Amino acid sequence: MDACDSVKLDGTNKPSTNERGLYSHAQKMRAAMTYTFGRLQGLGNLPWHESELHSGQMLGNPSVSVEVSSYMCSLRRCKVQAGEVAVSAHAITSHILKRMYHFNHRPENWAILDYRPGGRGDSSSESSHWAGGRIRRCLHAAYTIAFLCMLRSDEVLKIQLHDLHFFSNGLVLTLPFRKTHQNSDIKPFWLWIMPTEAHLCAVQAIAEWIMASRIVTGYLFRKFASGDRIAEANQPLTSERFLELFRNNLLDIGVDPSSYGTHSFRRGGCQYLHIERQWLLHRICEWGSWSLEFTNLTIVKYLISHNDDATEPHEHFFNPDRSPSVKCPHCGRSCPCA
Repeated sequence: MDACDSVKLDGTNKPSTNERGLYSHAQKMRAAMTYTFGRLQGLGNLPWHESELHSGQMLGNPSVSVEVSSYMCSLRRCKVQAGEVAVSAHAITSHILKRMYHFNHRPENWAILDYRPGGRGDSSSESSHWAGGRIRRCLHAAYTIAFLCMLRSDEVLKIQLHDLHFFSNGLVLTLPFRKTHQNSDIKPFWLWIMPTEAHLCAVQAIAEWIMASRIVTGYLFRKFASGDRIAEANQPLTSERFLELFRNNLLDIGVDPSSYGTHSFRRGGCQYLHIERQWLLHRICEWGSWSLEFTNLTIVKYLISHNDDATEPHEHFFNPDRSPSVKCPHCGRSCPCA
C-alpha cells in the first residue's frame, strides 16, 4: 500500500512527480492480503492479537489488525484532503434507457448491414459509425438484463444460451454462478413481457438479439470481430469492451459518459424497483438474492448517492401545488403521496 501513500516508509515525502495509486487500489491490496493470510496461510479472519497463553506469540490475521485499520483510515483522510473523492458509478435511469432504446431503433441504426471501420457502414450519421444493428441489439439485451436483475457486468456477459428457458409470456434466467452464491442455490429470475415498457422488456430484447445473431449454443453475448459481424468462436464479450460500447451509446443521446460504469445498471435497477415500482427493500433483496442482513447497508449505498440525479427539486418538497414525481405503476394514481 506504500504505492498509494504520499509518504515514504522512512517518513519523508515522496516527490510530487511520483505517480500514486488511488485509495480503492489500497483497499484491493488489503483485501488480497486478508485472503492470502486467511485462506492460503490458514490464519482465518480473527484480528491480529497476542496470545493470552503464550506471551509474545501473535495469533490471527495480520491484515485484520488495529494498526492496519488505523492506517487505512488515515490514508483515506489524506486522499480526501488531497482532492481524491471516491465516487460510485452514476446510476442509470429508465429514462436514459428509453432514450437509448429509441435512438438505437432508428431505421439507420437498427438495420443489420455489414459495418466497415472508417466507412459509412449502415448509417450516414457520423455519431453512429461505431456500431450497427447487431451490436445495438446485443447491447440493449445486456442493458435490460443487468438493469432488471441488478447483475454485475461479468455475470451478464457470461450468461449462456442454456441458462435461458422461454415460456409463453416470458423467460426464466437461471445463473449457474454468482459472486455471493458460489455454491449455487441461486434463485431464478422470472422475466415477463412488458408491453407498456418496451425499452425495459428483456424478453423482447433477448429474442431480437438471438434472431439477429443466430446463436444456437454457448455464450449469449459473444466477442465481436471487426465491424458488425459476430465473432470468434465462443468467447464472451469482455467487461472493458462492453463499457466502451455502452459509453459510446450514451454519447449518441448527448449524455456525458464519464460518470457511468458497468455498475450503473446494478445501482439503477435497484433505484428503479424501489422508486418507480415501489418495491419494499425486503422484496428487492429477495429478487436480487441479496442478503437480508441490513447491518452493512449495501442496499442503502445503491439507493442513495450524492452523484445521482435528484428525484425532485429541493424547493418542491413542501410545495402543495407540485406535480407528482412518480406515478403508481399499479393503479396509475399521481397524488403527491404516490
